[in-house]
Amino acid sequence: MVALPEKFTEADVARLATVGQDGQPHLVPIVFAVRQNTIVTAVDGKPKSTTRLKRLANITANPKVSLLVDHYGRDWSQLWWVRVDGVATITEDAAALDALRVKYPQYQQVPLHGPVIEISVERVATWGLA
Repeated sequence: MVALPEKFTEADVARLATVGQDGQPHLVPIVFAVRQNTIVTAVDGKPKSTTRLKRLANITANPKVSLLVDHYGRDWSQLWWVRVDGVATITEDAAALDALRVKYPQYQQVPLHGPVIEISVERVATWGLA
Protein backbone atom coordinates (compact mmCIF):
# COMPACT_ATOMS: atom_id res chain seq x y z
CA MET A 1 0.00 0.00 0.00
CA VAL A 2 1.35 3.39 -1.06
CA ALA A 3 0.67 6.31 1.31
CA LEU A 4 -0.89 9.42 -0.21
CA PRO A 5 0.24 12.79 1.18
CA GLU A 6 -2.42 14.79 3.03
CA LYS A 7 -2.06 17.70 0.58
CA PHE A 8 -3.13 15.32 -2.17
CA THR A 9 -6.13 13.84 -0.36
CA GLU A 10 -7.37 17.28 0.73
CA ALA A 11 -7.04 18.90 -2.71
CA ASP A 12 -10.22 19.96 -4.47
CA VAL A 13 -9.08 19.21 -8.01
CA ALA A 14 -6.55 17.02 -9.81
CA ARG A 15 -5.52 16.64 -13.44
CA LEU A 16 -6.13 13.16 -14.87
CA ALA A 17 -3.80 12.05 -17.65
CA THR A 18 -4.77 9.15 -19.90
CA VAL A 19 -3.37 7.83 -23.18
CA GLY A 20 -5.48 6.28 -25.93
CA GLN A 21 -4.77 3.64 -28.53
CA ASP A 22 -3.37 6.34 -30.80
CA GLY A 23 -0.66 7.15 -28.24
CA GLN A 24 -1.91 10.70 -27.75
CA PRO A 25 -2.07 12.04 -24.18
CA HIS A 26 -5.31 13.46 -22.84
CA LEU A 27 -5.44 15.68 -19.75
CA VAL A 28 -8.58 16.83 -17.90
CA PRO A 29 -9.29 18.41 -14.52
CA ILE A 30 -11.32 16.18 -12.19
CA VAL A 31 -12.77 16.15 -8.71
CA PHE A 32 -11.93 13.05 -6.71
CA ALA A 33 -12.10 11.28 -3.39
CA VAL A 34 -9.71 8.84 -1.74
CA ARG A 35 -10.91 5.51 -0.35
CA GLN A 36 -8.10 3.49 1.28
CA ASN A 37 -5.52 3.10 -1.51
CA THR A 38 -7.97 3.90 -4.30
CA ILE A 39 -8.80 7.23 -5.90
CA VAL A 40 -12.30 7.62 -7.30
CA THR A 41 -13.92 10.05 -9.69
CA ALA A 42 -17.12 9.83 -11.70
CA VAL A 43 -18.97 11.21 -14.66
CA ASP A 44 -21.43 13.73 -13.30
CA GLY A 45 -24.33 15.73 -14.64
CA LYS A 46 -22.44 18.92 -15.45
CA PRO A 47 -22.92 19.87 -19.14
CA LYS A 48 -20.51 18.11 -21.50
CA SER A 49 -20.12 18.20 -25.26
CA THR A 50 -20.63 14.40 -25.38
CA THR A 51 -21.34 11.50 -23.06
CA ARG A 52 -18.70 9.42 -24.87
CA LEU A 53 -15.85 10.85 -22.82
CA LYS A 54 -12.34 10.39 -24.18
CA ARG A 55 -11.00 9.57 -20.72
CA LEU A 56 -13.30 6.52 -20.54
CA ALA A 57 -12.30 5.30 -24.01
CA ASN A 58 -8.63 5.85 -23.18
CA ILE A 59 -8.86 3.89 -19.92
CA THR A 60 -10.53 1.03 -21.79
CA ALA A 61 -7.63 1.02 -24.29
CA ASN A 62 -4.85 1.66 -21.75
CA PRO A 63 -5.65 1.59 -18.02
CA LYS A 64 -2.37 3.24 -16.94
CA VAL A 65 -3.10 6.79 -15.71
CA SER A 66 -1.49 9.63 -13.79
CA LEU A 67 -3.03 12.25 -11.52
CA LEU A 68 -1.39 15.55 -10.63
CA VAL A 69 -2.25 17.88 -7.77
CA ASP A 70 -0.14 21.02 -7.39
CA HIS A 71 0.10 24.39 -5.74
CA TYR A 72 1.56 27.43 -7.47
CA GLY A 73 2.08 30.90 -6.04
CA ARG A 74 4.30 33.92 -6.45
CA ASP A 75 6.20 32.81 -3.36
CA TRP A 76 8.18 29.98 -4.90
CA SER A 77 9.14 28.64 -1.49
CA GLN A 78 5.51 27.46 -1.20
CA LEU A 79 5.40 25.49 -4.48
CA TRP A 80 4.66 21.75 -4.40
CA TRP A 81 3.20 18.94 -6.46
CA VAL A 82 2.11 15.33 -6.00
CA ARG A 83 1.84 12.88 -8.90
CA VAL A 84 0.08 9.55 -8.54
CA ASP A 85 0.53 6.79 -11.10
CA GLY A 86 -1.87 3.88 -11.15
CA VAL A 87 -4.20 1.55 -12.97
CA ALA A 88 -7.77 2.66 -13.66
CA THR A 89 -10.92 0.59 -13.97
CA ILE A 90 -14.41 1.70 -14.91
CA THR A 91 -17.14 0.56 -12.50
CA GLU A 92 -20.58 1.45 -11.17
CA ASP A 93 -19.47 1.51 -7.49
CA ALA A 94 -22.20 3.26 -5.45
CA ALA A 95 -19.86 3.62 -2.44
CA ALA A 96 -17.49 5.68 -4.60
CA LEU A 97 -20.36 8.00 -5.49
CA ASP A 98 -21.12 8.36 -1.78
CA ALA A 99 -17.47 9.29 -1.08
CA LEU A 100 -17.65 12.00 -3.74
CA ARG A 101 -20.92 13.35 -2.29
CA VAL A 102 -19.29 13.60 1.15
CA LYS A 103 -16.26 15.53 -0.15
CA TYR A 104 -18.18 17.80 -2.54
CA PRO A 105 -21.46 19.28 -1.22
CA GLN A 106 -22.14 20.50 -4.78
CA TYR A 107 -23.24 16.94 -5.56
CA GLN A 108 -26.37 17.58 -3.53
CA GLN A 109 -27.45 19.75 -6.51
CA VAL A 110 -25.55 18.23 -9.46
CA PRO A 111 -26.54 14.70 -10.51
CA LEU A 112 -23.84 12.10 -9.94
CA HIS A 113 -24.71 9.04 -11.95
CA GLY A 114 -21.40 7.44 -12.93
CA PRO A 115 -19.71 5.61 -14.41
CA VAL A 116 -17.01 5.60 -11.77
CA ILE A 117 -13.29 5.59 -12.47
CA GLU A 118 -11.37 3.79 -9.72
CA ILE A 119 -7.60 4.23 -9.71
CA SER A 120 -5.46 1.74 -7.85
CA VAL A 121 -2.35 3.62 -6.69
CA GLU A 122 0.98 2.09 -7.75
CA ARG A 123 3.41 4.97 -7.27
CA VAL A 124 3.49 8.41 -5.65
CA ALA A 125 6.06 11.09 -6.54
CA THR A 126 6.30 14.44 -4.77
CA TRP A 127 8.24 17.67 -4.92
CA GLY A 128 8.31 20.53 -2.44
CA LEU A 129 6.54 18.82 0.46
CA ALA A 130 9.45 19.20 2.90
